[in-house]
Amino acid sequence: MKLLKNRTVLGVLCIAVSLLICFAVTPLVNAGLSQKTTIVRFVKDVKAGEEIKKGMLQEVEVGGYNLPENVLRSITEAEGKYLTADVYAGDYIVAEKVADEPAAENKYLYNLNGEKQAISITISPFAEGLSGKLKSGDIVSVIVPDYLGSGETVIPAELKYVEVIAVTAKSGYDANTQEQEEEKELPSTVTVLVRPEQSRLLARLEAEGEIHLSLVYRGDSQKAAQFIEAQDLVLEELLEETTEEEEVSVVKNEVPRTGGEADAVTAEETPADEKNDTDMEE
Repeated sequence: MKLLKNRTVLGVLCIAVSLLICFAVTPLVNAGLSQKTTIVRFVKDVKAGEEIKKGMLQEVEVGGYNLPENVLRSITEAEGKYLTADVYAGDYIVAEKVADEPAAENKYLYNLNGEKQAISITISPFAEGLSGKLKSGDIVSVIVPDYLGSGETVIPAELKYVEVIAVTAKSGYDANTQEQEEEKELPSTVTVLVRPEQSRLLARLEAEGEIHLSLVYRGDSQKAAQFIEAQDLVLEELLEETTEEEEVSVVKNEVPRTGGEADAVTAEETPADEKNDTDMEE
């Protein structure tokens, strides 16, 4: 205790501590601050739900001090994943902002392979969409009043069996996902999976009048697939019939020489032939 009361000893101790801080602790802190590490950041704004692609990212070296432990450090860690929140150019990626699977409300859009298309149809009156009872996986028939101005209510052969892949409310959220359980909204559109020729017909029918949907089947996915297979067969048959009709139409439009034209040509050629015969007789 006497030593601590000695000003000389205290001064020496303070100097020793200061030197220790200057030449030992400070360099260690500076080394930590200046240590570089590689992270991944976005080069442009990307919306939630989008798949992360290589062109959206770049790897950069930054100071490692105060970086979150869960920051992604290579493009391969992020590529192919899906964003769960909006990000902006310059943002780095943390694990909480990405997921291996797309969000529930648009997962079905990532299953399109180019053979079929997703198209939404409006169901303004509540009854048109089965009073809000439709859900993903349902097989429905499209009923059209006054079909193409014929005055008849029919189910077009092209739209007898179509698959529902989403039922969406006005807010943009899918009304048949878990996200809408707290405050359920009434659906305003139904998205179906169809072939290009079906989508063109649906667009035309919606533009010309109302469309109603009737539930055909709900249940086992393999059984539902049988309905779609049957519909595809009908579409193939209709396509063949259309192709044959077009070929017949092309043949009819290729008009051969008519009898009048043939007679005219013969009449034009006759004098010359007669003259040749006369010359030969002489």
